[in-house]
Amino acid sequence: MTRWGESVRREVDGVRRAVGAAWGGPGRERDLIVQALKAALAAVIAWLVAGDWLGDPMALMAPWVAIVLVQATVYGSLRQAAQQLAAICAGTLLASGAQALTDDTLGALALSVPLLMLLSHWPRFGDQGIYAATTAVFTVASGAVSVSAVGHRVEQAAIGALIGVAVNAFVLPPVHLRDVRENLACLPREAGEVLRSVSEGLRDGDWDESTAAGWSSAASRLERRRDGLRAARGWCRESLRLTGGPLRVLHRVPLNVPPEAEDARWERVTDHVTALTRTLVVAVDDDRAPAPPEAAALRVYSRLLELIGDACENEARRLLGEGPPDRGSDDAQDRDAEMAELRERLQEALRDHAGQGAAHTAVLGSLLLQAENLWAEVLPGARKEHLGE
Repeated sequence: MTRWGESVRREVDGVRRAVGAAWGGPGRERDLIVQALKAALAAVIAWLVAGDWLGDPMALMAPWVAIVLVQATVYGSLRQAAQQLAAICAGTLLASGAQALTDDTLGALALSVPLLMLLSHWPRFGDQGIYAATTAVFTVASGAVSVSAVGHRVEQAAIGALIGVAVNAFVLPPVHLRDVRENLACLPREAGEVLRSVSEGLRDGDWDESTAAGWSSAASRLERRRDGLRAARGWCRESLRLTGGPLRVLHRVPLNVPPEAEDARWERVTDHVTALTRTLVVAVDDDRAPAPPEAAALRVYSRLLELIGDACENEARRLLGEGPPDRGSDDAQDRDAEMAELRERLQEALRDHAGQGAAHTAVLGSLLLQAENLWAEVLPGARKEHLGE
């Protein structure tokens, strides 16, 4: 299959998965469909009000503004409504003044658009500043620059803004609590996948520079997931501004999102996984001094990573509400005891490596440090209990 054909196949598969996810249950894909339908509803209502009921000749402005203002959050809709109205007023007034001054369409565009493009970068306009210039183009192109026409255009923009904000606020107002939980749960799940992959390679002894580079790339993807969590947390905060109280009254969604301390915890886990994979990349590089530990020590280490990876998966399920914490169960106690034993064996191996030179000792010491850090973050209670901290 050609590269173009492979790209098309991936896109089709992505669309198929998105449709399946939207059909299967609540999630980001279904939320996007709801927002798209809300934008269409706002446009239809705005057209009915401005065009059919008021009979305004410039009814186009109302649905245009209404669509744009069905934003990801109610607070965002209100903020952008104010910014967009200000930009539209500025574009309408400057374009009308330029048309009256030059009495020429081309001259009015040449005079008003450069000024409005500069004005669009004013921070007070946010990302709505570009509407000042586009409104100027529409104003000049229509040839309607009278006081009445300016009033009609601003009035229609205000109607569209009011309808867009109202639809977004009162018709299934968007919330992003699910995004936070899903993005947060992805961190321990994907961290566990990376750790189990490393564990398998170290246990079998079948790893080289290419394998280590693959582990490092997987850790980099984990870092991108962390960035996604930060963005989702920001959307969550904004989505609850002005709407948190009504949503609680209506019981529309559970508002008990995981605390932000969980974000920090799994961000630290991401850093430790990244450091661990980079240590392995250095260890297998023939051009660098550090050398991999002996196979026996790596097999012990691989088992420790496997147990930590399994614990990460359990934490992911807990964050999604798919299972209770396993603390106190017999399996959890056996796991914690085995991890403590593996740690002791690795410390003995580290003392043995110390007699073989700094190269082997440096790598094993660094790997053991990262495992200790992961254990402390993923299973803090178990580590303190077995180490007597």
